[in-house]
Order: sequence, then structure tokens, then C-alpha cells
Amino acid sequence: MNSVWSKLDRKATAIAEFTIRQYRTRISTWVVLGVGLGSMLLVALFYADAMNTKIEARDNDQDSYDWDQDGYPTGQEILHGTDPYDSASYPVGVDPDPREKWIDEDDFNWDDASFASISKVGYDDDGDCRREGQLVSDSQKDYNGDSIPCNIVLIYSNYSDYLIISSDGNVDEDPDDEKYGKEALHRAFILGVGKMGIVYLLGIFLPLFLATGLIRDEMTNGTMHFMIAKPITRGEILFYRMLGYLGIVWPFLIALCLLMSLVTGFLGPSESFFRFSDLGIWFTICIAAMLVTLVYGALFSTFGILWKQGVVLAIIFAAWELGMAFVSILAGGDSAILKFSVIGWGLMIVDAGAALTWPDLAMFIEMGEWGGGNNNCQWGTDGDDCGSLIGSGPLRFFSSGHGLGVSDWMAVLIASLVLMIQAAAAWFIGQSLFKGKEMDD
Repeated sequence: MNSVWSKLDRKATAIAEFTIRQYRTRISTWVVLGVGLGSMLLVALFYADAMNTKIEARDNDQDSYDWDQDGYPTGQEILHGTDPYDSASYPVGVDPDPREKWIDEDDFNWDDASFASISKVGYDDDGDCRREGQLVSDSQKDYNGDSIPCNIVLIYSNYSDYLIISSDGNVDEDPDDEKYGKEALHRAFILGVGKMGIVYLLGIFLPLFLATGLIRDEMTNGTMHFMIAKPITRGEILFYRMLGYLGIVWPFLIALCLLMSLVTGFLGPSESFFRFSDLGIWFTICIAAMLVTLVYGALFSTFGILWKQGVVLAIIFAAWELGMAFVSILAGGDSAILKFSVIGWGLMIVDAGAALTWPDLAMFIEMGEWGGGNNNCQWGTDGDDCGSLIGSGPLRFFSSGHGLGVSDWMAVLIASLVLMIQAAAAWFIGQSLFKGKEMDD
């Protein structure tokens, strides 16, 4: 049956296949894709090295030090109720613990808090807060005043988007630096590469070289005469050429995200052989990159139709988008100016995906910045034993809220819809310009 739809299918298939064949026969296409793949693999090597580099354990609370030189570490003396600063006061009849026992002895513990109001987390792993059997009142164990001894209170304000940590003494004060650092660096790598590497750089790099000349090159070479001689509108030609462009770019992005998810899934810190939980964030990175390349492709091809040197306009626009990418990372998703960009909406998808994949992300970052609560070093200690934990800084830098004031799932849907509307608007403008263009310019 020779229906309207079957004719449309044949026209779409013919032009899209012709476009894909053009891309496949051009060395420049493989150079562009090769550079993109090579750069991601190079970054993955640095990630692999970081995951295989041991992070030195730090005594964040300095309770492994023997301040009074009586042979007993501070943590052991606090646990047994003796004075760690008096050499005449020490646990009688108890062998001294090795110093290493009181390093990383009180790791972070928390539940999957909803952050709706107040969440109580933390546990006194090493017992130096509880000190059962000693004459220590509950008020002395309840410095945060929540009537629960030896815990941590997290106060999360939805209005200010700020997390406050209030801890009872000696609770989660000496976390496992290796465990926290590897997890923080792993998440920071995924967000950094996903946002700046795949969604922005590849998202704008691929359309810049592959889509700007989508119509312009055919007009310049004269081959467009053969297309418009057929019973097909110019708007359809632009649309089907875009399909051919996406037929090259989208499979590449899907394969690249799948490859990177395998690298981070197998090499990332995990109690199992693979981190299946991270597939959600890689899925949203892939969706964001695909939609961003769709918008940039439609926009840059329109620049090519508008002006023979359309690549100049594309480069200027890419510079604007780079600025918006840094605004998104530095200021977060709350900046209103991001609504007037393409990359801003793309990064909102990634930020929402991160919140869905890692519900504890805000708390995880804050706990790392808190560093066990020991931000004031005691005299004579190593300065590296104080302050925030390794990895918390990069993770805070690359993570931000989506700023839409809706649920994370709704943010993904809204940002995706906005990007599709932007792509449709760019195509409409492009096909309108294309209709008024002469083939001999």
C-alpha cells in the first residue's frame, strides 16, 4: 500500500541513510569520535590509578596519641575513665592498646534519612562516649541536647538547603579515611566526567564538527540540488538530515556511557564485584548528553544555514554555554540565568539523577566536610589529621541541586521536556531560513 506514511518512511530512510553514509566515509568523523573516545579513556586511566592508590589513615580525633607518656593511648584512657593527660592515671590491670587500634576506629554510621526535618544518625562504635559501667551522666553524653545520648543530629533546612551537624562527644569522630575517600572520589569522578566531560564537552564538541555543515556543506557543494529536486520539502530535508546526524552521535554516546559505567562499576569501591547502584546516574548522564546534542545539532545546523561561516556563531555560542556550565557548578541549579541556556537544563538532569542514585549525597558531603568534628588541631599533632576528609572537596564542587523546586523525578522530566522544546524551536527556525535560501550562495 503506497500510503502517505510509507512515502514518508522511504524519504526519511533514504536521506538519513545518505547522511550516515556521508559521515562514515569522512575521515573527519572518525577523528572527532576518536578524540572524544580517547579523551574519556585517558581520564578513566586517572580514575583507575586513584582507585588503586591507598589513602593513608589519619587519626582525625587524635585519640591514638599518648599525651601523658604512660603507654596508654588517649582513646583507651577515655574508654576506661582515666585521665589521658596525667601519667599517674591509667587503666590498672589492662594491657596498653597499640596506637593503630585507635585510628579509624569510629566510622560514620547513618540511615537513609529523608531530610524532611531532623534525622538522628551516628553510632558510638568504639564506646568512648557510652563508657558503660562508669559514673558518667546522660547529660554528659548528650552535648547536642536531643535527649538521646551518644548520637548525631542532622538538621536539614529545605528553605536554606543547608545541613547542620550536631554531635554528642566522641561519636563518629574518627571515620575510615580510605573508605570515605574512595567513595567520595568515585562519586566526584562520575559527576565531573559526566557533567563537564560527556554532557558539556562532547555534547557541544560533536555537534560543532558534525552538525554545523549539515545543510551548509550540501548547499556549498551543489549536492543539495539533487535533494530539493525530489518531492520533499526543505523542512523535511533538514529533519531527516538531523536523523542521520543522530544516527551517528547517539549510538556513540550510548556506547561511551556504557563503557564508562563498566569502568567505574568494576573499579569503584564496592562490597560486591560490580556497583549496580550507579547505573542510574550513568543513565541520566546519557539521556542528558543525547538531548543536549540534539539541541546543539539543530541549533548549529541553523547557524550554518544562516551564514556560510556558521561555525563562528557556533563557537561563540559554545563559549556562552561554557560559562553557563561553570555557573551551574559554582552557583548550583538555583541561578536563574541557567534557564536561558541549553547546558543548564542538561546538567539539571544529571543533578537530579545524582540525587535519585545517591539519596545520602548531601549528608555524605557534609559529613566529609565536618571530618568527624575535629576542626581544631591540638598542639603537637600533624595538621593533616584535622579538618575535612579527602574527597569531600571535589565531590562538593561537582555536585549541586537541580534548583527546580520539584521532586527529582519531576526535575528530570521537566528538564528533558524543555530541551526537546528547544530542539524543536531551533529546527523550526532553521527550516524557515532554509526555505528562503538560494542554492547558489
